Amino acid sequence: MKEKPAVLNFLPVSINITGKKIVIIGGGKVGYHKATILNRFTDQAIIISPEFHEGFKKLPFQQIKKEYETSDIKDAFLIYICTENEALNAEIKRDAESLGVLASVCDNPALCDFISPAIYKEENVTIAVSSNARNVFQSIGIRNRIGELVKEGQISIKKKND
Repeated sequence: MKEKPAVLNFLPVSINITGKKIVIIGGGKVGYHKATILNRFTDQAIIISPEFHEGFKKLPFQQIKKEYETSDIKDAFLIYICTENEALNAEIKRDAESLGVLASVCDNPALCDFISPAIYKEENVTIAVSSNARNVFQSIGIRNRIGELVKEGQISIKKKND
């Protein structure tokens, strides 16, 4: 008999990250993807990894070339766990829990304290689409459609003059 998936309930909120310590553990393709999304909202983050995807050179974040240690996430506000090693990801998540740090384990929603929605951002408007970690491609499709509607002029995000 197939095991029933865990019920995941993620509250969609916008969090003020100004001046907060944000850490991405993992410098591969997944870490780079998270970093590019994060860079739309801040230029302050720390990436920790023994190796870095070529694209990180274009990002303003501090890069620390090293293996992960628990002290790397001390005093962090939130972390993205993006290594390709599932055992290491679980270890980092346990460390985060013991330190009271919010963590998102990429590609493993059951271990996430938060998830990143598909985001459409233009000017001061941010539209986040989430499927409660059930179908990321559906969320991306809806986000892309919103972008198309804005470009076609069917949805306006411009501030109207009174």
